Amino acid sequence: MRTDFDPGALSQNDFYRLLTAVVVPRPIAWVSSTTPDGTDNLAPHSFFTVSCAAPPVVQFSSVGRKDTLRNIEDTREFVVNLAPEKLMEEINATATDFPRGTSEFDAVGVEREPSLRVKPPRVAGSPVALECVLHSTVRLGDSTVVFGRVVHASVADDVLVDGHPEARRMRPVARMGKTEWASLGEIHEITRIPYSDWQQQEGRGRG
Repeated sequence: MRTDFDPGALSQNDFYRLLTAVVVPRPIAWVSSTTPDGTDNLAPHSFFTVSCAAPPVVQFSSVGRKDTLRNIEDTREFVVNLAPEKLMEEINATATDFPRGTSEFDAVGVEREPSLRVKPPRVAGSPVALECVLHSTVRLGDSTVVFGRVVHASVADDVLVDGHPEARRMRPVARMGKTEWASLGEIHEITRIPYSDWQQQEGRGRG
């Protein structure tokens, strides 16, 4: 048995709640940006992923025209900070609808640190920061997809294992449905099977 949901028969908010409950877990881009007059903004965005490897491009969606989107359109720079479990309360607090011109860094008490290649600051307590310049935007209905070319990546030494970021040390949090959040659970390691090995296995199976 299944229950069918027709997007055309539901309100926009009801189908949004359905989508965000089933597309899980969603990594969080904790995006810092700066207004043209120098006010630092910080907000979480859970419609976030990697878009391209060469050149390195990440993307997030702004549902509605929020301060983050306006700042990036004006300055063409931003930072995607990894959202760590230890700062989950602060991440949630920076989603508050503060009046435009308010710095969430200051209102919530999140420590800044200077970025290397862009003007918006990094979150000092985040283990990873991807400094980005605006590549492009795409408007889709009530949302805008922001594509950022990564011009610098800064990773805390204590989350590196043999020079590679280790998920168990980064401890990222993710958004689920409703007001639910998720921390890192069990991690499984499964290697991909080359087609040549697959053929050999099939041959042994037939023998």
